[in-house]
Amino acid sequence: MNNSQQILFKRDTDGFTKDLNAEVKNSISKDRIERAVAFLWLKLFFYLSFFIGSIIVLYQNQYGNHFGYLLMNYVAIGTSGILLAFNSAHDACHQTFSKKKWANDLIFYFTFNMQGTSARLWRIRHLASHHLFSNVDGCDADVDDNPLLRFSPNHKKKSFMKYQHFYAPILYSLYFIVWIYAKDFVYLTKKNLANLKNQDYPFWYTLELVVWKLFYVSYMIVLPYYLLDFSLSEILWAYLLMIVVGSNIFIYTLVTTHFTLETDFPSANEKGELPYSFAEHQLIVSMDYHPTNPLATFLFGGFNSHAAHHLFPTLPHTIYPKVTPIIVDKANEYNYKYNVLTLVGAISSHFKYLKKLGQ
Repeated sequence: MNNSQQILFKRDTDGFTKDLNAEVKNSISKDRIERAVAFLWLKLFFYLSFFIGSIIVLYQNQYGNHFGYLLMNYVAIGTSGILLAFNSAHDACHQTFSKKKWANDLIFYFTFNMQGTSARLWRIRHLASHHLFSNVDGCDADVDDNPLLRFSPNHKKKSFMKYQHFYAPILYSLYFIVWIYAKDFVYLTKKNLANLKNQDYPFWYTLELVVWKLFYVSYMIVLPYYLLDFSLSEILWAYLLMIVVGSNIFIYTLVTTHFTLETDFPSANEKGELPYSFAEHQLIVSMDYHPTNPLATFLFGGFNSHAAHHLFPTLPHTIYPKVTPIIVDKANEYNYKYNVLTLVGAISSHFKYLKKLGQ
C-alpha cells in the first residue's frame, strides 16, 4: 500500500451493521434520547460551574499565602477542565447537544479552547482522521504522530523504545505542556499528517491560535500573579502540578481505549483494502472499561464506552450505557470480537503492550 492510495473497508456482507442499527433504533426510543440529551446539558452546567467556580475561588484569594490551598485550587481547575472537555467539548464536537450547529460549536470552542488547546485543529484530526481510520497505519493522526513512543506494531522500532514502558509515565505527565506550547503550533506547519494531505491553513487560524494561547496564559498565570499573595515561582509550581494531574487523567482515560494488548491494528493490503467492515473494525480497535457503570460514564463522558462511541458518534454519550449491551449481544451473535476490561486492567494492559512493542 502506498501513502496516496485510497483506503477502503471490507464490505459488510453478513448484515451485522444493518442488524445492529435496527436493534438500536428499535430499543432506544426518541424520548429516551431526548432525556439523554437533557442530562448532557445538565452535565455541561455541572462541570462548567465546577470549572468557572474554581477559577473564581482562585481569584478571590481567600486563603492568603497558604501554598497548599493554592496547589489544591489549581488541581481543581485542571481536573474540572479535563472533565468538562470529556463530558461536553467532545460531544459538542460530534454535534450531539443540539440540532443547531452554532450551539454545538459555541460549547465546543469555548470549553476546549479554555484548556489552552486548539479546538479547531483538534477537531480536524479527530473527525477527519481518527474517527475514519482508527488504529490504521498512515491514516490515524493519534497513532502516527509520535516520535518517542511506538504505539503501532506497524511502526519502525527505535533502540531506546525497549524502555518505553518505563519512561512513558514521564512523557504522559508532561503531555499538556507539549500540546499547549508546542504541538498546536507544529500542526499549523504540517502539510501532511497521517491521511490528512496537503493541509493549507489560512492565516487567521494562526491568529486565532495565538489569541487563545495568550488568553489562556493570562487567566491561568498572569492574572493570578497580580491578584494573589504568591510569588511567580509559586504560581508556576502550582500550575505545573495542575498540568501533571490533568495530563495523567487525560492520558489514562484515552490511551486505554485503543492501545492495549487486546486491541488490533489492521493493515490494508496492496489494493488499499482493510480486512474488516467498518463496524467490525471499530469493535476490534476499541477497548471499553466499565461501559455501563453510571459513575464511570459521569466522569469519563462516554470514553469508557468507546465501541459505542465509534459506532454511534452522533448519539449523546449519556445513552451509551443503554447502547453497549445491544452491541455486546450482537457481537456475540455474529461472533465478533468485543474488548472490555476494568480501567485498572486496561492501564495494565497498555503498559504490557508498550513493553511488548519495545522489545
